[in-house]
Amino acid sequence: MRERERLYKKKVSPPLVLIVLFLTVAFVGGILLSLPIAHEQEPVAFIDALFTSVSALTVTGLVVVDTGTTFSVFGQVIIMLLIQVGGLGIMTFAIFFFFLIGKKVGIQQRLVVQQALNQRTVGGILMLAKRVLLYSLTIEGVAFLLLAIRWVPEWGWKFGLFTSAFHTVSAFNNAGFSLWSDSLTRYASDPTVTIIITLLFMIGGLGFTVLVDLWKTKRFQDLMLHSKIMIVATISVTIVSTIVLFIIEMNNPHTIGSMSLENKWLASYFQAVTPRTAGFNTVDISQLEEPSLFFILGLMFVGAGSASTGGGIKLTTFVALTFSVITFIQDREEVHLYKRTIPVAIIMKAMAITLLSMAIIFVVVFILELTEEAPFLMILFEVVSAFGTVGLSMGLTTHLTVIGKLLIMFMMFVGKIGPLTLAYMFTTKRKSVVHYPREDVLTG
Repeated sequence: MRERERLYKKKVSPPLVLIVLFLTVAFVGGILLSLPIAHEQEPVAFIDALFTSVSALTVTGLVVVDTGTTFSVFGQVIIMLLIQVGGLGIMTFAIFFFFLIGKKVGIQQRLVVQQALNQRTVGGILMLAKRVLLYSLTIEGVAFLLLAIRWVPEWGWKFGLFTSAFHTVSAFNNAGFSLWSDSLTRYASDPTVTIIITLLFMIGGLGFTVLVDLWKTKRFQDLMLHSKIMIVATISVTIVSTIVLFIIEMNNPHTIGSMSLENKWLASYFQAVTPRTAGFNTVDISQLEEPSLFFILGLMFVGAGSASTGGGIKLTTFVALTFSVITFIQDREEVHLYKRTIPVAIIMKAMAITLLSMAIIFVVVFILELTEEAPFLMILFEVVSAFGTVGLSMGLTTHLTVIGKLLIMFMMFVGKIGPLTLAYMFTTKRKSVVHYPREDVLTG
């Protein structure tokens, strides 16, 4: 099996196949969204339709035109389908299609699925793809019913059911698209909507590997190390972020300052979890205090879990780097977590992801500083939001120039496929068999 895999790798580059598939689907989505049937009244320029398509397929949620008023039901359904395909993975749906028509899935397709789902081996990859689809549709089905119970009495059967379906798909896939121009600010004090929506994008952000592991394993002690890190880190980051944002914003009259105490905590909790690639908001992001915006920048950069519907450098990457620093300070040679050792190769990969991400963000922010008339913080926030496939904005998206739109589309694309996948497309991975003498380099 390994020999066959090695031979096929010479014929096909999974990162390249994944990138070509993504760009093809995004372009087709842009064409569909630019059709007259996709608009309510005024036509949408192709660049704006393509931007919306890329934003949906990368499950980001940044919009240059209002989703609810600009696009018709046809256009909104196209956006919802792009979100679903982007969130669960193009190859996941391709594998499902192969099963339907009775076609055998070859090693080339398995390698691409492995790349798409960010798995280390192709073993069991088809079973994982099937479970991803099954679990996702089940979770979305339950959430749809709960939201319908809440929204049908308020909006009627037709719009109530459609908006429940749209926001369910958007939330679970961490897309952040909403049919309301102010996102979910009208439900800032609604615990039902807040809990359902946040649980959706938190479950989606855990990663499909964790969901499968939780289904198979009943005790926390028996979970994989990756699952343990994701669960504990998610809970910890959520609690800390909620407290931080509550303290900073508690007296801000433009956000949560005028709310009751319980609603302040509810809104703080929502804003604490949404930067980890969800994109919804229940307060006006542009009115947040600067310390809050700076804190959210960090959350957006870290992002969600590996093999999840979210973006960013990934929470496990951040944890691996954090504990490697702690290990170095403690003068230990190996990084230990839950009585397991994290391999040096994983630490190097985490460093590569982080440094590449920072470099790309730096270059794009620098160019946008030249092309866009906006404050530095607003530009940085937009770029990091795009990279993290978050979708939060301080209001710059609708004012972007053509160059700005193209660069933000590029950042959404990089955030979705990952900086290493992009780098692999231009390199040939070869294991070095040459060893040279060691010599120290002065650092620090």
